[in-house]
Amino acid sequence: VWGGRPDSTTGGARHTVREAARVGADGVMVMPALVYSAKPHETAAHFRAVATGTDLPVMVYNNPPIYKNDVTPEVLIALQDCENIVCFKDSSGDTRRFIDLRNAVGDRFVLFAGLDDVVVESVAVGAEGWISGMSVAFPREGETLFRLARAKRFEEALALYRWFMPLLHLDARPDLVQCIKLCEELVGRGSSITRPPRLALQGQTLDEVKAIVAKALATRPSLPDVGL
Repeated sequence: VWGGRPDSTTGGARHTVREAARVGADGVMVMPALVYSAKPHETAAHFRAVATGTDLPVMVYNNPPIYKNDVTPEVLIALQDCENIVCFKDSSGDTRRFIDLRNAVGDRFVLFAGLDDVVVESVAVGAEGWISGMSVAFPREGETLFRLARAKRFEEALALYRWFMPLLHLDARPDLVQCIKLCEELVGRGSSITRPPRLALQGQTLDEVKAIVAKALATRPSLPDVGL
């Protein structure tokens, strides 16, 4: 799968997808064109142009709190005739959208939770997958939480969710990349280095994230058996 780079034009996104196919990617996740906010019909036209320019399967990625372009259910419904648009990652935080999409188009799209701190709710109302940020730092906890939610073992899931939530909230901030990479470094799984324009956390923000991780590590729970 190719995440690619964000593009400010539809043409740039089409070029990136062609390059992904050339180097052997199995599929692509496509964002709205960034820089300017788009109207719904412009957003739909962007995804349609990118999808029709490739044979690769396409995941549509929606993160309006951060990127200011909203792929609403209506936009996705308008794209249901694009056969290679196969799945939808929603990071809006509005879990009602999963139900609205199911009501409108059934199982036409595979739905993915994209915002860490609403994953249990998202799975409960129809998300079949989770593209998680914080699970790169806490993979066993993340996979356990997802499997518990999928199995409808909600009492066990909620106990783990309460412990996990301060960490998961870090995925819902504008500086989520810096937060997640710092967490990776603090647990020995990676580096906190980011590329500009994303700069390292500093001062009170840095101290707060370090404190969240320290508390999580000090209170790390025993995990239920989910077959890992």
